[in-house]
Amino acid sequence: MPKKSTPDETAGNNGGPKSERTRQRVLDAAARVLSRKGYAGTRLADVADEAELQAPAIYYYYSSREELIEEVMWTGLAHMADHLEQTLDEIPAETTALERIESAVEAHLRFELSVSDYTAAAIRNAGQIPEQIRARYDQEATRYGDIWRKLFQDALEEGYLRPELDAGAARMLVLGALNWAAEWWNPRRGSLEKTISTAKTIVRHGLSPDPDQVPTVPPRSRTRRTARATARKQTGVTTDTRSA
Repeated sequence: MPKKSTPDETAGNNGGPKSERTRQRVLDAAARVLSRKGYAGTRLADVADEAELQAPAIYYYYSSREELIEEVMWTGLAHMADHLEQTLDEIPAETTALERIESAVEAHLRFELSVSDYTAAAIRNAGQIPEQIRARYDQEATRYGDIWRKLFQDALEEGYLRPELDAGAARMLVLGALNWAAEWWNPRRGSLEKTISTAKTIVRHGLSPDPDQVPTVPPRSRTRRTARATARKQTGVTTDTRSA
């Protein structure tokens, strides 16, 4: 078994590369433990074991268990929002609103289930963390929700939602199903690719109107989106992504 680092061995220069690497090690370990054990079951001793550190070393980087968990929760949702924004920015502007929703479904599931322990932890523990450490998480949740709200609003305006649907309810039901995948999915239940493809098929057929009701010409909202994308390319504007 590898020797666990002591506080003196991990402290070094608090602003130096070694210190930053150890801090990241602690954060990565906390994300894995929080994803597996939940808020109530996450102990600093478990995080230290996961990071192969002695428990007191954690306090050089985080003043409390709550501060560490808050950082994991914020990071998980912030990175997923950044990933979704980047995914949508890279889609051709002429893509329909419904196709953009399908791309968002794939981006959400892939990031949640195979890319980020932070995002899995953030989604699984959203309803468990106490009020005093929710502020930054809630801010990112609002940002992420706004991206989806815009996707569904565009689909409604462009005629790609069934007229009998409530767009807000449809959005929350889709997001709820995507988030719940973090609780039940594992590779033994089926491949990730098949799960993503199934989700996209359900969303497409559940949201889209009958074929004779699908618009045949680009509506104004889609034309505006194309114009905005063209302007961004001409000016070299891209979406910023933040680091942990």
